[in-house]
Parts: sequence; structure tokens; C-alpha cells
Amino acid sequence: MSLLAEDTPVADLGLRWKPGFSNLGPAFFTELRPTPLPDPYWVGRSEAVARELGLPPDWHESGDTLAALAGSMPIAGTRPFATVYSGHQFGVWAGQLGDGRAIMIGETDGGLEVQLKGAGRTPYSRGGDGRAVLRSSIREFLCSEAMHGLGIPTTRALSVTGSDARVRREELESAAVVARVAPSFVRFGHFEHFAANQREDELRALADYVIDRYYPDCRNTGRFNGNAYAAFLEAVSERTAALLAQWQAVGFCHGVMNTDNMSILGLTIDYGPFQFLDGFDPRHICNHSDTSGRYAFNQQPNVAYWNLFCLAQALLPLIGDQEIAVAALESYKSVFPSEFEGRMRAKLGLADAAEGDRPLVEGVLKLLAAGKVDYTIFWRRLSNHMADGKLEPVRDLFLDREGFDAWLLLFSERHAASDRAKAAGLMLRSNPKFVLRNHLGQQAIEASQQKDNSGVATLLALLESPFEEHPGADAYAGFPPDWASTIEISCSS
Repeated sequence: MSLLAEDTPVADLGLRWKPGFSNLGPAFFTELRPTPLPDPYWVGRSEAVARELGLPPDWHESGDTLAALAGSMPIAGTRPFATVYSGHQFGVWAGQLGDGRAIMIGETDGGLEVQLKGAGRTPYSRGGDGRAVLRSSIREFLCSEAMHGLGIPTTRALSVTGSDARVRREELESAAVVARVAPSFVRFGHFEHFAANQREDELRALADYVIDRYYPDCRNTGRFNGNAYAAFLEAVSERTAALLAQWQAVGFCHGVMNTDNMSILGLTIDYGPFQFLDGFDPRHICNHSDTSGRYAFNQQPNVAYWNLFCLAQALLPLIGDQEIAVAALESYKSVFPSEFEGRMRAKLGLADAAEGDRPLVEGVLKLLAAGKVDYTIFWRRLSNHMADGKLEPVRDLFLDREGFDAWLLLFSERHAASDRAKAAGLMLRSNPKFVLRNHLGQQAIEASQQKDNSGVATLLALLESPFEEHPGADAYAGFPPDWASTIEISCSS
């Protein structure tokens, strides 16, 4: 039964929609309509995501499209819904959670789900208003596309729509809606929910749906005596390990790695109090709410494994054997270091592995930490040094010149037989010039709050291709100003 009256105006985005997650049945979601965002306007748009969705070139020129992506007009052919899940938050079982302000519009025939975040209350809002604020919405929009530009698996963002409507957080802020896109928004917490409630039939249905849609090879593997659920757990563990290796290599701190913020596809999801490191500090805490440092930068790989253990517990009724479940998790312990070392070798311009590479990586990370050297700038300058031979821009980053010189000698010896041009090319493709630093995001946010969205557009253009030089944009690749250290980002959004 449709929630719309027959004469309700609808927007036709030119997309074909099909049932996906909604085929699982009403135990998994609640149908509802988004709450209209009053007088919406465009804040940011990703033409790259629009092309992936198959939207027409003039998609953003329609007032109906603007209204639809703000949740203010129903979209033809869709039946929006919010999903239920549970999870562990900061290491503690939080019970039922669910999409408290994210509403699934549907799945396109191209296999991409579209979700509106901030589109109003749902049955899972737990007393919240179901809204998102402009500040956090711009951050999520930009970081989604920045991570994609870096080659890191992530949910995507089609658009941000703003409004003069006000919502209360620590203070009154402007409301906004992000249109998010991903092959799937299923989280570890979806499995935890049905396991915790001892609903094995629904747990099995969910696992079968995800395996058949996204992990079909698990049906045919000889691993674990043909146990598809164990093979599924192993595959998720390996994807998660590879994702965490990329986070650590690029200096990305997520900030709130609760199990309900972990993608079953190994995507980066739910951009809240994230940060790309400025000065390298392995113990950096980017989330002002994380007083214990549970989600500090250097703890992320361990937390991911802990979260996978929670997923394993949820899947245990299907796997049927605790030893097999534990064995399925073991791949994380080998895949993460292997992937991380591979990423770090690429950052060093090393196409092949050698015995002394690990000390070379560990040595430079210790130097960076000791001097709190800017992580992104160091790696880019080292790449430029390999390309042009100029050493001083790199050396000037260190107070401990002797320590750096000793490390550089090892680095140079390792590259003695290297093709310098090829090594430089690998480094320049592995070490971005541009990342979404907090202060850059804050400047764009403050301008947007005054209805100037040019900063969002400029950042998006740079972050979509962060390894390119972008002549004239060096100001976006410089050191953060002193005031950047005073920016506090929390879970409030």
C-alpha cells in the first residue's frame, strides 16, 4: 500500500528503481516519507556521482530534483524506508539503534542505493529530531568524495541541500540533507540486531541476501568445509583489513568506529568527527567526545578487529562452530600488516618488497612522531625530492636533522638501483597533495553559512583529484593555521 495520495506530485529523476534490501520484508525496515526541508537550496553537488547514477546532464536544473533530494518531494517509483539495527558504541552494547535520520529512497537498476541523511524523524530516532546540520553535512559530502579521490572504499555523496530552517545542537544551526550513495548501507549492526534478539530466521535471510548480492564466491569456496557463512566472515574481515590499512597509510582518523558505523562491504561510512592528521601523532584523538581515546588513530586497526569479533559473534548461530568462526577472523591479522606495508612501500616509491623495508617504514614514522611533522606535507615533499632532487624542503621539516639524515641514507641506499623517475611517479600517485583538513572544511562551512558555496565547490574540485598539482591552489596544500588546533569536532551533528 502506498503512503502517497493519488494526486501527490512526484519528481521523476530519470532513474529506474528496483527492489533490493526491501525484499527482505517488514522485519528489517519501516516505510515512511521524508520530512520536507523548507525552502531548500543547493549547497554542493557531485557531477561524478550523478554520472555513476545515470542522471541526465541537466539533472540539477530541475526544481523538482532539488526538492526531491531535500526530502520535500516524493520520487517516482520509490517507497522510502528506514532500517533497524543495533550495535556496540564505544565498546558498550547500546541495544536497538537504526536509521535515526537516514531514509533509504531505494536502489537504482544500476545497483546503487540512494539515501537521504537528515530527512526527518524515523521510528528509530530515539528522541532525536531526525535532522542533520549544515556543518556536518558539508563535512560528510566533501569527505565522501575526498576518500573516493584517494582511492579508498567509501560511501559517496551526490549532493547537499541546505535550508534556513534551524535545529538545535549545542546551539541553533541550519538544517541540511545529504544524498548518500552506496552499493549497500548494510552495517555490522544489522546482523547484531537480529542475533541479539535471537531471530535466527531473519539473521539467516540477511546473511543470504548479502552473500548472494555482494559475496557470491562464498557459496563456491572450499574454505571451512564449504561453510558459506564462515567464508563470508573471512571475506568481510579481509575487506575491513584492507580498508584500515588505507586509513592508516593516508593518516585518516574516523573518530567513531562503533559497530553500527562499520560497513559490511568494507566501505568508509558515517563521516562524523573524522580528521586527516596534521602533525603526525599516533595517539591523536579526533573526536572531542572520545575522552578515553578508544578511537585514537593508532587504535583503529585493533578496534576494527574487535568490531569484527562482534560480527563473528552475531554470525555464530549460522556458522555453527566457534573454532571455525575464530579461524575466519584470523585473515585480518595477516591481511592488515601485508596491506599496510604495501601501501607504505608505495609511499616510499618501492615497487618491490625487500627485507629492510619494515625498519625503513618504522624509522620514518618514529621521526615524524617525534617531531609531530605534518604527515601529508612530508610525504608530498619526499615525493617531490625523488622527482627533482631538492632535499631542503623535506629536511626543513625536521628539528632532528641528524636523525632525518640517518634515515635518508637508508632510504637512498634502498633506492640505489631504482629507476628514479618511476619511483617518483609511484610516490606522486601514492602521496596526495590535498586532503580535507579540518580548517579547510571549516572555512568552507563558514562561507556556506553566509550563502557562499564557492568554497565547497573549490574543495570538491581539488579533492576529486588530490594527487594532481592543481597550479594556483598551493594555499590548500599548506600548513594548517594556528587556530586549526582549536577546532573541536564531536559526535554532535
